[in-house]
Amino acid sequence: MTLDAEGMNVTARAGLNGQAPRCDHLDLLPAVERGLPECKECLAVGWAWKRLLVCLTCGWVACSDGSPGGHAQAHYRETDHPVVADLEPGSAWRWCYVHGRTV
Repeated sequence: MTLDAEGMNVTARAGLNGQAPRCDHLDLLPAVERGLPECKECLAVGWAWKRLLVCLTCGWVACSDGSPGGHAQAHYRETDHPVVADLEPGSAWRWCYVHGRTV
Protein backbone atom coordinates (compact mmCIF):
# COMPACT_ATOMS: atom_id res chain seq x y z
CA MET A 1 0.00 0.00 0.00
CA THR A 2 1.24 3.49 -0.87
CA LEU A 3 0.40 6.45 1.37
CA ASP A 4 0.35 10.13 0.46
CA ALA A 5 1.63 12.99 2.64
CA GLU A 6 -1.59 12.93 4.68
CA GLY A 7 -1.37 9.19 5.30
CA MET A 8 -4.22 8.36 2.89
CA ASN A 9 -4.12 5.20 0.78
CA VAL A 10 -3.10 6.45 -2.68
CA THR A 11 -3.71 3.07 -4.32
CA ALA A 12 -7.39 3.16 -3.34
CA ARG A 13 -7.82 6.60 -4.93
CA ALA A 14 -5.95 5.84 -8.15
CA GLY A 15 -7.68 5.22 -11.45
CA LEU A 16 -7.15 2.16 -13.58
CA ASN A 17 -3.94 1.67 -15.55
CA GLY A 18 -2.47 5.16 -15.37
CA GLN A 19 -5.72 7.14 -15.30
CA ALA A 20 -5.99 10.23 -13.13
CA PRO A 21 -6.94 9.62 -9.50
CA ARG A 22 -10.64 9.38 -8.78
CA CYS A 23 -12.27 12.71 -7.94
CA ASP A 24 -13.19 12.61 -4.25
CA HIS A 25 -15.69 15.42 -4.81
CA LEU A 26 -18.08 12.87 -6.32
CA ASP A 27 -18.37 11.14 -2.94
CA LEU A 28 -19.59 14.35 -1.28
CA LEU A 29 -22.46 15.17 -3.63
CA PRO A 30 -25.95 15.17 -2.12
CA ALA A 31 -29.07 14.20 -4.05
CA VAL A 32 -30.41 17.50 -5.41
CA GLU A 33 -33.45 18.64 -7.32
CA ARG A 34 -32.42 20.29 -10.57
CA GLY A 35 -33.63 23.75 -11.43
CA LEU A 36 -35.54 24.76 -14.53
CA PRO A 37 -33.73 24.18 -17.86
CA GLU A 38 -32.71 27.81 -18.31
CA CYS A 39 -29.90 30.16 -17.35
CA LYS A 40 -31.58 32.88 -15.31
CA GLU A 41 -28.64 35.26 -15.68
CA CYS A 42 -28.69 34.96 -19.48
CA LEU A 43 -32.45 35.46 -19.58
CA ALA A 44 -32.09 38.63 -17.50
CA VAL A 45 -29.76 40.24 -20.07
CA GLY A 46 -31.24 38.68 -23.21
CA TRP A 47 -28.36 36.34 -24.06
CA ALA A 48 -28.70 32.90 -25.65
CA TRP A 49 -26.77 29.97 -24.18
CA LYS A 50 -25.09 27.11 -26.06
CA ARG A 51 -25.28 24.47 -23.34
CA LEU A 52 -26.76 24.23 -19.85
CA LEU A 53 -25.01 22.70 -16.84
CA VAL A 54 -26.43 21.75 -13.47
CA CYS A 55 -24.53 22.13 -10.20
CA LEU A 56 -24.49 18.73 -8.52
CA THR A 57 -24.19 20.32 -5.07
CA CYS A 58 -27.27 22.56 -5.14
CA GLY A 59 -29.11 21.96 -8.45
CA TRP A 60 -28.49 25.47 -9.84
CA VAL A 61 -28.73 25.54 -13.65
CA ALA A 62 -26.50 27.90 -15.62
CA CYS A 63 -24.85 28.26 -19.01
CA SER A 64 -21.53 26.64 -19.91
CA ASP A 65 -18.18 28.30 -20.56
CA GLY A 66 -18.91 28.16 -24.29
CA SER A 67 -21.89 30.46 -23.78
CA PRO A 68 -21.51 34.25 -23.67
CA GLY A 69 -22.00 34.44 -19.89
CA GLY A 70 -20.16 31.38 -18.60
CA HIS A 71 -22.46 31.50 -15.59
CA ALA A 72 -21.84 27.91 -14.42
CA GLN A 73 -18.18 28.70 -13.79
CA ALA A 74 -19.17 31.98 -12.12
CA HIS A 75 -21.41 29.93 -9.81
CA TYR A 76 -18.43 27.73 -8.92
CA ARG A 77 -16.25 30.77 -8.17
CA GLU A 78 -18.96 32.21 -5.89
CA THR A 79 -19.88 29.00 -4.06
CA ASP A 80 -16.98 26.53 -4.39
CA HIS A 81 -19.49 23.87 -5.52
CA PRO A 82 -17.03 21.67 -7.44
CA VAL A 83 -18.94 19.43 -9.89
CA VAL A 84 -21.41 20.17 -12.69
CA ALA A 85 -23.17 17.89 -15.16
CA ASP A 86 -24.59 18.40 -18.62
CA LEU A 87 -28.32 19.07 -18.35
CA GLU A 88 -28.95 17.26 -21.65
CA PRO A 89 -31.09 14.13 -21.00
CA GLY A 90 -29.06 10.92 -21.16
CA SER A 91 -25.68 12.66 -20.87
CA ALA A 92 -23.20 11.21 -18.36
CA TRP A 93 -20.70 14.10 -18.77
CA ARG A 94 -19.56 15.72 -15.51
CA TRP A 95 -16.87 18.32 -14.87
CA CYS A 96 -14.91 19.02 -11.68
CA TYR A 97 -13.80 22.67 -11.55
CA VAL A 98 -11.31 21.90 -8.76
CA HIS A 99 -9.47 19.26 -10.79
CA GLY A 100 -10.13 20.93 -14.14
CA ARG A 101 -11.25 17.71 -15.86
CA THR A 102 -14.14 15.43 -16.62
CA VAL A 103 -15.04 12.98 -13.88
